[in-house]
This record gives sequence, structure tokens and C-alpha cells, in this order.
Amino acid sequence: MARRPKPDLSELEARIGHKFADADLVRRALTHVSAVTGGEAARVETYQRLEFLGDRVLGLAVSDMLYATFPTAHEGELSRRLADLVRRESCAEVAADWGAGPYILMGVGEAQTGGRKKNAILGDICESLIGAVFLDAGFEAAKTVVQKAWRARMMAPRRPLRDSKTSLQEWAQARGLPTPIYKEVARSGPEHAPQFRVAVEINGFEPIDAPGASKRIAEQSAAKAFMVRENLIEVMPAPASEGTTV
Repeated sequence: MARRPKPDLSELEARIGHKFADADLVRRALTHVSAVTGGEAARVETYQRLEFLGDRVLGLAVSDMLYATFPTAHEGELSRRLADLVRRESCAEVAADWGAGPYILMGVGEAQTGGRKKNAILGDICESLIGAVFLDAGFEAAKTVVQKAWRARMMAPRRPLRDSKTSLQEWAQARGLPTPIYKEVARSGPEHAPQFRVAVEINGFEPIDAPGASKRIAEQSAAKAFMVRENLIEVMPAPASEGTTV
């Protein structure tokens, strides 16, 4: 037997920021495929179609926010910001913030394996609820829900928008400076686990070096060290992995 969601959705609606006029829409938005029987025909009673719609509504709403908030950002930066904001993990975090998990209708087996806490399901639920808001009250209502849930995330990205070498190169090019030059200045340790030290040089600035377990990691570390020293790190976030290549 499938577990029914809480009958009173007022708390969830308050956290989402939308009071549904159509109760059937929000019911479907919270129904996992494991909760229905009847094969493919029954899937229309689950959140899958609403998730498909909500994914597109979310992308448009976030794109609109980014375009208005960062008027000087180029297309590449806007695309990177968009990708970070609408990825599955971000959507799952929003659904968790809404407290949507206990309201999801799903089969006993899925529930017993922790389905209400799975990122994949929470991410889909987030998008399905946005799709339901869109159908219930239109794009402006959906955009308001997205703005409420995503504005703080937009202003403080959880992940870097680019790696350190790319950031430093873009900074140099924007100021008419030549491409940064990376030079190995030291190598130590055994052959199977060497340690490298690489310096980055930019005309008009003192070189700075940093260590790494490979040349590429040392180059990323040196680029990051340069940006920290020159107070650029706040506008150009540090890389998620110093091993990222350019």
C-alpha cells in the first residue's frame, strides 16, 4: 500500500510560496511512479510530466534572473551560472528546504529504501512542483517561487564558475596583458610520488609559486595563489579541484 501524503499541505505551500487552487495538480506533483499501478497508462498520474514541464520553466525563470542581475556577464558566464543553479543537486536542496520529502506519495518499497531523501527524487519533485505552480497560476507565479528559492543561491554559488587558470587568463586578457606563463621551479620526492612547484609569471607582477602532486595541479595552485595575493579571489572563485585542466 502506498503511503499517503499529509492531507494538510498548507505548511508546504507556505514554504514554497504558493497556495494551489487546483489540489489535483499538487497531488500529482508529489506522486512518485512507484505509487501507481497500471503500467505506462498510469504514469500520467505521477509527477513525471510535471517534472518535464517544471525543468523548462525553472530554466527560463533562472535565465531571466541571471540576465537581469548580471548585466555585464558574457554568455559563457551566464551559462555556467545557469548550469550550477539548475543541476539536480541544487533542485534537491531546494526540495529539502521546502520540506517536501514527507509529502511524497510513493510505494512501500521505495519508501523503505529512503526514497524521500534521494537526491534524484527530490530534484524531480522540486521541478514537478514548479511545473504545477506554472499550470496553476502562470509563469509569473512560478517565477516568484523560483526567485524566492534561488536568489540567495544565485548570489553565492556553491561551486566555482571556472577553474583558477581559466579565471586568471580571462582576468589578464581583459586588461590587455599577455597570457600567464607557468614554469616548473622545483621537483622533489620519489619517482612514484613526485611533488612539483610551479611559478606563474605575468608581466608587471611578481611571480608566485605553489606546490602540487602534478604539474597541472601545481599550475592551478599557483594561479589561485596569484589571485589571492592580488585580491582577485572574491570575484573569481577558487576551483573545485586543483587538478582541473584548461
